Amino acid sequence: MFEYFGGKPPYITQKRNLPMKEMIHKYEQNGQYIVLDVCSGGVHVVDELTYKLLDYVAPPFADVCPDEIIAKMDGFDKDDIKECYAELKELYDAKMLFTEDDYEQYAAMAMKAPIKAMCLHVSHDCNLRCKYCFAQTGDFGGDRMLMKPETGKRAMDFLIKHSANRENLEVDFFGGEPLMNWKVVKDLVKYGREQEQLHNKKFRFTLTTNGVLLNDEVMEFCNKEMANVVLSVDGRKEVHDYMRPFRKGAGSYDLIMPKFQKFAESRNQDKYYVRGTFTHHNLDFSKDVLHLADLGFKQISVEPVVAADTEEYAIREEDIPQIMEEYDTLAKEMIKREKEGKGFNFFHFMIDLTGGPCVYKRLSGCGSGTEYLAVTPWGDFYPCHQFVGEEQYLMGNVDEGITKPEIQKEFGGCNVYTKKDCKECFARFYCSGGCAANAFHFQGDIKGNYEIGCELQRKRVECAIMIKAALACD
Repeated sequence: MFEYFGGKPPYITQKRNLPMKEMIHKYEQNGQYIVLDVCSGGVHVVDELTYKLLDYVAPPFADVCPDEIIAKMDGFDKDDIKECYAELKELYDAKMLFTEDDYEQYAAMAMKAPIKAMCLHVSHDCNLRCKYCFAQTGDFGGDRMLMKPETGKRAMDFLIKHSANRENLEVDFFGGEPLMNWKVVKDLVKYGREQEQLHNKKFRFTLTTNGVLLNDEVMEFCNKEMANVVLSVDGRKEVHDYMRPFRKGAGSYDLIMPKFQKFAESRNQDKYYVRGTFTHHNLDFSKDVLHLADLGFKQISVEPVVAADTEEYAIREEDIPQIMEEYDTLAKEMIKREKEGKGFNFFHFMIDLTGGPCVYKRLSGCGSGTEYLAVTPWGDFYPCHQFVGEEQYLMGNVDEGITKPEIQKEFGGCNVYTKKDCKECFARFYCSGGCAANAFHFQGDIKGNYEIGCELQRKRVECAIMIKAALACD
């Protein structure tokens, strides 16, 4: 009747009367009846009887199935219902179903943490003119500018000083297009390596690039020093060239694609992502994902654009049903390809079911503004790259440090327990409350939610679990 996998039941130390929809989430997809125990992360693949019985049962469980519940289960054998009810009670008693979350009481304790990561905007300039660019073609609404090495070094010094006893630190080279300031990238990597021995730290460097300036020298250096590389490409040639042209309008696909293929192979198809964005113009984006897979890429991310509905390329409410179908199509194809030995990773379908949802992420959210800072070319601090230019969230700079600790405090209190719209969402422990920048830009409040994003996130979680279930139960 049941197949169970994943999830680590939490230790229950306090009880509260949670509505059932906060405790389990059940859905049918691809011929499977799936039940997610929300707080533990346990997944149960069940039969139709169990699936329907869960409409009528919830803690506290009686010793035997009540007659009024049996009466509601038309078309099922009475003895089968009683047996199924007993099994559900056993799962509840074993803390594998209808488990409760006792971590909310610790949320306030996680509001302040050492800084562990920085996004260095080494270039506020770009050699492409992507139509959906949140950075406004690379300059973030300001002057086009490149970071000086001294500014980057002071930023890294700040990171080291305020990382407490944390050994592993992360630095992302971002833009604009960071390869337009390649010498500074290399200088800062060298500086970081020098500091590692002096301060007992270890830097993990990453780079995001559009590929225009990618060459053999860059690839060789990145393969030696970059723990991860993000390669920006939207999918099919016609899709990519429409949204990601050069300044004069020519497409960039033909230039970058052979280089990206070579780079991915040079990294043994690991420790990179080809990352794309789909818009209202390519709602059939599963074709773009599969196009990239057919080109040999094994690490793929194609994500929905986030834009005001005044933009012609923005995703709208009426687009959601088609997007849902595309995720279903993609999930089924990924199962098929995995069984054929031609599998690939799709970032939004990657989910860890072995230990349950990360407790730390429940409490800390994404970490922007607390554990993570973005640094502009002139050395200003912002909570993350998507807040750059929002002056109310200017936190300080490399010379003075954090001058507005109240912003840190505000972001420290931003998690699934403080966002009212997250309270009853089954996916809350997988998205950690979603993107604070998206919430701010759409609702004017970092504790709000971007509703379209939430809808799509829930669907992606369902697909990710379904894929795991299908492969585990095969």
